[in-house]
Amino acid sequence: MNLKAEIWVKALIRRAAVENVPAMVVRRGQAEAGTIYVKVARLDGTADIYGPTWGEDGSRIWMRSVGSGPVPEGDADAYLTRQEKFDPDFWVVEIEDRQGRHFLTEPVKDDQPAPGRL
Repeated sequence: MNLKAEIWVKALIRRAAVENVPAMVVRRGQAEAGTIYVKVARLDGTADIYGPTWGEDGSRIWMRSVGSGPVPEGDADAYLTRQEKFDPDFWVVEIEDRQGRHFLTEPVKDDQPAPGRL
């Protein structure tokens, strides 16, 4: 049984709050099972976007959705805007952290996304 998206999002925000890092929902998706993207704004004009995918064993993992490192924040926002064409019911949680921490507890794959993912 999967955790509802809304509960998962609240837990992520709580993990950031424990570290005194601001995190907020900037786009609310379907409460039950909406796709969740995590934007980490580094407060220097750059950001990372993490999106969900599946590992070889079928478990959820995360990967950078735009580039192999921080990108200009405008590029990150443009990526999220384009996602509306594919899935209008997605969530975006924005974390503001100069250190670039994402607070995800599942594995994160930091490889460059496949061609066409930008």
